[in-house]
Amino acid sequence: MSATEGNAAPDFSLPGDGGKNVRLTDLKGKNVVVYFYPKDDTSGCTAEAIDFTAHLPDFAAADTEIIGISKDTVAKHDKFKAKHDLKVTLASDEDCAVCEAYGVWVEKSMYGRKYMGIERATFLLDGDGVIRNVWRKVKVKGHAEAVLNAAKEI
Repeated sequence: MSATEGNAAPDFSLPGDGGKNVRLTDLKGKNVVVYFYPKDDTSGCTAEAIDFTAHLPDFAAADTEIIGISKDTVAKHDKFKAKHDLKVTLASDEDCAVCEAYGVWVEKSMYGRKYMGIERATFLLDGDGVIRNVWRKVKVKGHAEAVLNAAKEI
């Protein structure tokens, strides 16, 4: 199964912030934004989480839940949320199994050095768990608004 538009989203169950378990199947019937980001408390990842948090009331009005996923531990997620007053759900994918299932665990290159990392990407799922939109290599500025507009169309 491929994480592309029109396909069923890969299911997952991950440890989440605040000691909760984050399971995609628990959100059946709701639209879900699953966004993958490289690392807590870096500039782009912080801006993205703040933007999604700022738009939470609008996402809620569109019956849409938001889940951010990175390799960071739950403890790091909890600190990140507290530091920036984030309200989005954050899940920990330390072994990258979910990142791999969604095709966002990729080879990256910085200053000529190649390494594996998370590609910033967002998936919008409908209430049946079907992927309706995919954004890859996301640029943070204006992204939350674009995802919100797409969620309102479902």
